[in-house]
Amino acid sequence: MSDTLLKQLKNDYGKVVDVNMILSLLHWDLEVNMPPKGGDARGQQLATLSGIAHQLLTDPEFGVLLNALEDCSDLDVDNTATVREIRHDYDLSTKLPESYVTNFAEVQNKAFQAWVTAREASDFKQFQPHLESLVNLLKQKADLLGYEGSPYNALIDEYERGMTAEEIKPIFADLAERQSLLLDKIMQSPNQPEMGWVDQTWDEKKQWDFTMEVLQDIGYDFEAGRQDKSIHPFTTNFDMNDVRITTRVHERELFSALTGSIHEGGHALYEQGFIASDQRTVLGQAASLGVHESQSRMYENMIGRSLPFWNHYTPKIKALYGSQLNGVGANELYRAINAVQPSLIRVEADECTYNLHVILRFEIELALIEGDLKVADIPEVWNAKIKQYLGLDVPSDAKGCLQDIHWSHGSMGYFPTYSLGNLYAAQLVEKIEDDLQDLWIDVEHGSFSGLLFWLRTNVHEVGRRKVAKDIVRDATGKEPSAEPYMRYLEGKYGALYGL
Repeated sequence: MSDTLLKQLKNDYGKVVDVNMILSLLHWDLEVNMPPKGGDARGQQLATLSGIAHQLLTDPEFGVLLNALEDCSDLDVDNTATVREIRHDYDLSTKLPESYVTNFAEVQNKAFQAWVTAREASDFKQFQPHLESLVNLLKQKADLLGYEGSPYNALIDEYERGMTAEEIKPIFADLAERQSLLLDKIMQSPNQPEMGWVDQTWDEKKQWDFTMEVLQDIGYDFEAGRQDKSIHPFTTNFDMNDVRITTRVHERELFSALTGSIHEGGHALYEQGFIASDQRTVLGQAASLGVHESQSRMYENMIGRSLPFWNHYTPKIKALYGSQLNGVGANELYRAINAVQPSLIRVEADECTYNLHVILRFEIELALIEGDLKVADIPEVWNAKIKQYLGLDVPSDAKGCLQDIHWSHGSMGYFPTYSLGNLYAAQLVEKIEDDLQDLWIDVEHGSFSGLLFWLRTNVHEVGRRKVAKDIVRDATGKEPSAEPYMRYLEGKYGALYGL
């Protein structure tokens, strides 16, 4: 009896997965290939498919199947998890009317197009009415889904189940205080890196080729993915065998394309690492965006900005650029890529200031959703918070509140996962160092297979069998905490800056 019901449930849910992956493909094309005039038609296509996906997932037959399977006593662990996770998705989706889902998709598409134009013109007012529509829809979404405490909790739950604004606030307050103190010490240190040699023009084709080599080395499967260019680096997947990433290349930025590619490569390794038998199922999905970010931040920062990494790749990058890197060795590259300097752009922020960028976005989002801030006032508040946290003046909207793509997608509740990912990553790396005694020797030899195997076993292959907190706790033997991350920052940057 249960076998027949499970087969039907998985088949029906597989159709939902199929439609969602087609939606992802259209979004990828929108940001990578679509001509400007295709925006209106694409918006209609996205709205139609979003409606179809919603219809499939909210079909009353799903409820009947779930009720019947929840009464079965012979389900194994994986099938129990499958029923539980589909129930979670079904319950959330049935709270959202189809009219809301299709309307949101249409508004979202127009907002993205407006953001692209507004960002190019550095004019927030062009984006403002679209963001106002999205904020109103997100408030409506929170009411439809229901919540305890802040309405923002309904939005966080979409990305980091079980986490609340009330839990995040003290964590972020502690991080802001400790990282601000560390930043002050670093900026006062006389042991600053020499950065003059970085101020050159770096051939974009060579940057691209270097990113492709590093991605291959860390284990990204190019037979199951590809890299393209976009305004904002991102990762998307249409199947565990079709996981695509993008990066952006600028001739005046030596490290930007590389760190963007490694970051997105970390995301992609996660998506390519699910168990093959979980393909097209609810279990073959990421547990949370915090876990996702733990993989990208780990690879970008803890691996890609490590001295062993640069001991290995210095000869390769020097071979690419020749005389441009005369007198520059691994230590100089290591110090340069880890240089601490408050900056306006989040995706180019150093590790010591990155969380401060996230915290100010969290505070703005929370105020918007709780009704304490008007969209029209975002530029003023943004600029004030940049001054407060980073001591910088914002010269334009493009380098301020228009720099991120997330709000144009209606993705609020997303930003906190970046910092949570940092915390998870540090805790995982401490355990990996215990388990893999030769980790840094391997990295120095350009070998990342041991690291990837550990992550596959303890994180990737878990999929949605567990929530984020349980994955981190079970992998490390400890409850998730900010302490490993601060140990990592204070140890690394204390040594770099002689603190």
